[in-house]
Amino acid sequence: MNLLLLWDIDGTLITSGGAGMRALQTALRDGFAIDDPLTRIDFAGRTDTWIMREVFRTFSIAPTPEHFARLFEGYAAALPAELANPHARVLPGARELVQAAKSQGAIAQGLLTGNMRRGAQVKLAHHGLWEHFAFGAFGDDSELRNDLGPHALRRAAAHHGVEFARDRVWIIGDTPHDITCARAIGARVLAVATGSSSVDQLRAHAPDAVLPDLADAAAFWKIVS
Repeated sequence: MNLLLLWDIDGTLITSGGAGMRALQTALRDGFAIDDPLTRIDFAGRTDTWIMREVFRTFSIAPTPEHFARLFEGYAAALPAELANPHARVLPGARELVQAAKSQGAIAQGLLTGNMRRGAQVKLAHHGLWEHFAFGAFGDDSELRNDLGPHALRRAAAHHGVEFARDRVWIIGDTPHDITCARAIGARVLAVATGSSSVDQLRAHAPDAVLPDLADAAAFWKIVS
C-alpha cells in the first residue's frame, strides 16, 4: 500500500438530486414545526453538524444535544425515500474509478465527507458504492471539515497497517472546502467540477489538479499515480 485516496461524496461520487435538502426540510418541519426551503444556508462542502447548527442559528433554536439528535434522526428517516428520485445518480466515471482502485492491491481508499456516517452509508448504499469503503472520516468526527483529515489518516493506518506519506495521500472533492481540508494535513488534492464550483473557481484555490469530471480514467490515474 503506497497510495491513499480519500473521496468526498456529494458532488464528487454522487448527486442526490436534492434528496439531502428535502430530507432536512422534512426533519425541520416534523420535528420543529418550521417549514422553510433552507435556501439561505450554503450546504456545499460543509459537515452535517455544521449545517444543523446553522439551521438552529437561523431559526433561533437552542443547539442542544437533544435538538441535534431530533433533527438528525428526522433527516436520516426521510433520506431513503428522498433518494428514490430520477435525478439521484452516480457521477460520470466515479463508479469505475472506485471499483478499479479497490481491485489494485497497492491502492487504499476511504471516505472523507461532511456526511454523518449513517447518512453516508444510506447515500452510497443506495447506489451500490458503500461496500467499497472500509473506513473514512465523517461529520460525526467533527463539525469542522478541516478536522476530518487526521481521523481519516488514523483509520487508514489502522486498517492497512501502513502510515501513508502525505504526498501519497489524495483528497478528491468538488468544493474549495475540500482543498483547504487537504492542505490542513499536508495532503494533495484533486478538485473536480461536478458540484457547484466551476473549474476556474476551483483552480483559484490552487489545488494540485483540476478535472471537469471523473469520466477520463486515464487523466485521473495520471494525476494521482
